[in-house]
Amino acid sequence: MTTRTARSSRGRRRGGPSHAVARGRSYQGPLWGALAALTVLGAAGFVAVDGGSSGTDVRSGPTERARSGRLGSTAPTSAPPTASASPSPRTSPTPTPDLPATGPGTFITAAGGSGEVGSGTVLRYRVDVETGINLSPTDVARQVDRILADPRGWTADGRSAFERVSSGPADFAVRVATPGTVDRICGEYGLDTGGEVNCDVGKNVMVNLRRWLLATPVYAHRVKDYRALIVNHEVGHFLGHGHVGCPGAGRPAPVMMQQIKGMYGCLPNVWPYDDRGRYVTGPAVS
Repeated sequence: MTTRTARSSRGRRRGGPSHAVARGRSYQGPLWGALAALTVLGAAGFVAVDGGSSGTDVRSGPTERARSGRLGSTAPTSAPPTASASPSPRTSPTPTPDLPATGPGTFITAAGGSGEVGSGTVLRYRVDVETGINLSPTDVARQVDRILADPRGWTADGRSAFERVSSGPADFAVRVATPGTVDRICGEYGLDTGGEVNCDVGKNVMVNLRRWLLATPVYAHRVKDYRALIVNHEVGHFLGHGHVGCPGAGRPAPVMMQQIKGMYGCLPNVWPYDDRGRYVTGPAVS
């Protein structure tokens, strides 16, 4: 697989503009300040991991920096409002029970593997969990496997296939790590994740332990759905998709929308495709 440029899911380039522009997502505005806007969802439903819906307010994963998408997006119609600057990287995250602020930076790879899912180019991936955190690599791998195999996931594009491996070459790795370790690895590519968000850099889809365990206020009661959003958003960047905005009030929010910054009238959604195999997208966001 060709090496990709660095991507950031929720961060910005150090010393650069107030949002990340590396391969990944851009984050603008303090995390929890941005989340406050999400209360406008009220009783809106969302598409859940198990295919059900709920009236619970839902919010999506960490932001990333914009990249042009390989599948293409619809022409911009209206851009979401711009949020304020991202959180300071110098603000150390406050540890919560079972959530250390940083770790050793070494990883345990989940054993075993999965069969191929999807058709087209097979992308082999590992699932790694940082040493010393209270997560089972096997359990994390099962969740990631389910997300990538879901018929509403990226395999619905007809071009992408996935297979988990535990040894040998891998195209990318989904790595759950402490906030400090995520900051360090993402920072090596010039991205600022501020102890709060995820990033996609090199061959690493870095998942912040804080987000994996606590989700966000919108997804507080649907943590597993939020995990699907994290994985789908970040792997979407890996596949070449950039950020998009809300396609219209009352419509599902695209996975590649930075839902963490607000829903702008869209309904929460954690899948790239709907139940009928239609790609959920919106106007391109630079």
